[in-house]
Amino acid sequence: MPKTIQLRRYTLVDGEYDAFLEWWRSTMPFVRPTAGFAVEFAYGLRGSNEFVWAVSAPGDREEFARLEEAYMASPERAAAFEGVPQRVAVYDVGFVDDAPTAG
Repeated sequence: MPKTIQLRRYTLVDGEYDAFLEWWRSTMPFVRPTAGFAVEFAYGLRGSNEFVWAVSAPGDREEFARLEEAYMASPERAAAFEGVPQRVAVYDVGFVDDAPTAG
């Protein structure tokens, strides 16, 4: 079955890099999979204050959107973000069109 991959690039709020990474590591790898997603990868770029990660779901973009809508309204997501200050200054989120295989 094909999968849809969403690339998520964040520019973090100055001074929030370490706090964001600590929160992300303790939250997203657990919350997203319970909603039907897989975390493909995640990398932090301390020098440019960026965080880049990809999340995927089986099926097409329509199915991804359906899962995303349910995830955004879920109590699990609400709990993950409860009391967390805004640590992302700029969001750049889009779908991957081509995913060539290495090798």
